[in-house]
Amino acid sequence: MSVGVEEAPIPESVPKSQTVLLLHSAKDPYHVTKDYLVPSEYNDSEILVKTHTIGLNPIDWKAPDFNFGLPELPYIAGRELVGQVVRVANDHSRLHIGDLQVIVVSSDYRDLRKAAYQEYVIASDFNVAKLPPQISVTNGAAIGVAFVAAALSLGVCLGADFSDVVGGPNLFKLVREHDPELLPKDVRSECLGGISENDRAKEGDWVAVWGGSATSANLIVQLARLVGLQVITVVDKAKHGLRLSNHTALRPDLLVDSYDPERAIEIIRANTKGKLRFGIDTRGRDTATHLLHALMPEPQLVNGHATSASHDDAKQPKVSAHLVGLTGLPKEAPPAGVTFHTVPIKIFHDVPAVGETLVLWLERLLEQGLILPPEVLDVEEGFEGVNRGLDRMRKGEISGGRLVVKI
Repeated sequence: MSVGVEEAPIPESVPKSQTVLLLHSAKDPYHVTKDYLVPSEYNDSEILVKTHTIGLNPIDWKAPDFNFGLPELPYIAGRELVGQVVRVANDHSRLHIGDLQVIVVSSDYRDLRKAAYQEYVIASDFNVAKLPPQISVTNGAAIGVAFVAAALSLGVCLGADFSDVVGGPNLFKLVREHDPELLPKDVRSECLGGISENDRAKEGDWVAVWGGSATSANLIVQLARLVGLQVITVVDKAKHGLRLSNHTALRPDLLVDSYDPERAIEIIRANTKGKLRFGIDTRGRDTATHLLHALMPEPQLVNGHATSASHDDAKQPKVSAHLVGLTGLPKEAPPAGVTFHTVPIKIFHDVPAVGETLVLWLERLLEQGLILPPEVLDVEEGFEGVNRGLDRMRKGEISGGRLVVKI
């Protein structure tokens, strides 16, 4: 047992065993498993939550199908849920036994106690948000992971400041005020040196989101608009054009069809006058490469030869373009003037100050109706419904919204 962790007396209302979903090997379905022990080791910042509704994420089928992100076998997956607090370790916690609707975001995929595919889940209290009564449990189960990814992408990678949005975080400043040695080593450089003060995204700047139908894009667009960024969304307009064009919260400043990537790049360059500096890709390496090309101004030709920047442009302050890849980045190294970013998700669960700041802000945003949860396209039932739902996602049947499972 690790230092600072003690054996928790399980309340009489909580059974000693539970039903979970176990993955025994890659490329297999998850197996409903009974008589699995309820997590009982916890520290004084952790709580126990009884699962009510699970949100399904693409990683839950991609990890077993492509054999990555599986730190041990058998494995319990699941990254977010809504449930009821049934145990708290600390009397001073802002969460209390009986809190009926809390959002649990489990970004720490190596800790199986925190995985969503089980009846009882351990959660760090600084990774839990109270769900306001006007938001249903079903919708609440669809927002947590996307919100964290969106906030860190914009706030850490691109440097956007949310301070004027109901007391939101200035993540650029927050991570730099933290003891560097307490930041995870593999994301430390992203947190401390990924973007300079001079480069930070500010009101009026353009940000392009390629893969705008993704749940993460949903929250990226909403948060970007709250800080005054101009948003370009690149999507399959045949599937999502009308919905996004008419959507109050998700309507971008410029909607671009992804059908012909080269044409999409031309449209983006033309409408931003070649000044686009920020891009976020939600789909993968190929589309991230397209977005990279959109970030690079088209060279002008003089006598058949590409010219460098004009003399007037050379007088301007040096700023870089920034590309965030949520699921992959271009294979080649970034060209001069472009910085690649990966989202430092770890700081949400490894740095309590960051995690708590984000969940408290999420509570205020939802309470005041400043953001909306992604649309829930369908609801499956029971642990058996998880595999059914993931199969539907594999087949591409779920697009532009989320699938959740009521336990």
